[in-house]
Amino acid sequence: MAMVYLIPAPLDENTLSPISSYVLSAIKDCAVFFVENERTTRRYFKKLDASIVIDDYRWYNIERGGEEVQNAFLSELRVGKNIGIVSEAGCPGVADPGQLLVELAHRENSIVKPLVGPSSILLALMASGFNGQQFAFHGYLPVEEGERMKKIKSLEEQSKKHHVTQIFIETPYRNDKLLAALLKTLHPQTRLCVALNLTGENEKIWSMTVGEWRKQVPTLHKQPAIFLILNN
Repeated sequence: MAMVYLIPAPLDENTLSPISSYVLSAIKDCAVFFVENERTTRRYFKKLDASIVIDDYRWYNIERGGEEVQNAFLSELRVGKNIGIVSEAGCPGVADPGQLLVELAHRENSIVKPLVGPSSILLALMASGFNGQQFAFHGYLPVEEGERMKKIKSLEEQSKKHHVTQIFIETPYRNDKLLAALLKTLHPQTRLCVALNLTGENEKIWSMTVGEWRKQVPTLHKQPAIFLILNN
């Protein structure tokens, strides 16, 4: 029976230490890869082991076509090929289009094997000091200013009512605008955590009240970040 490996990728391409040694064994056990970004995945594999012959594998880009990619995935499964699913960074299937292929694998009764690796969402939650028993991840907030502020207020209200840690992300070049919107919209006592460059050389994690944030606002521009809020 075909095996579907969910292969974690580094959050920082220059830092491979969070990748467990058994990930390499799984990579070598695959014949086919479905990836979010073929170029960065090929580079990642070669950094793990320079002896890997990249062109020995068959490659599909998850984001290039819905039904076409799904049909290719099913075809590879049905001929018994071991498949690896790799996201751009972190864990496949978590805030990642690979989840659709995992669903198909279960429908085919294939073995799905998730591998341990870094998750920016969980690492940020661990480091925040916020409620780790109840939390929700919301992906990207609306870009339009009015809708974004409305969403921020809604998340804050939900957090206060249910004591839920709210987690979300932003495109790195819009980080500063999101931070400004959070500091403008949230109540001073609401706690805000920003985790920047997780696992990387320039990792930085701030966790304090919005009132404290307003006294000194860092620059987050073009750096991968996770945002968390909690209103007690």
